[in-house]
Amino acid sequence: MDKKELCKKIEQVYPDIGECGIDLEVIYDNDNSRWKVLLKKDNKSLATFLEPGDAELCMEGRQCVSLGIEIRQLKDNIEKLSS
Repeated sequence: MDKKELCKKIEQVYPDIGECGIDLEVIYDNDNSRWKVLLKKDNKSLATFLEPGDAELCMEGRQCVSLGIEIRQLKDNIEKLSS
């Protein structure tokens, strides 16, 4: 899996991320052996690490609930910071 594929999957789950002025960036953090998701809006940014296996399960089409919850919380928090 690469970051472009994961970004596309996140955008499928939350298509309003790019449209509502929230920028998405995904990187693999080798130090933590996890995917790091960064959301940026205005001059604010927040990041979260996905739990091991969550991204892979979602990419396989088996379960996106955990990934969805993590991204939703991050999205809600960045919107509160920018308000």
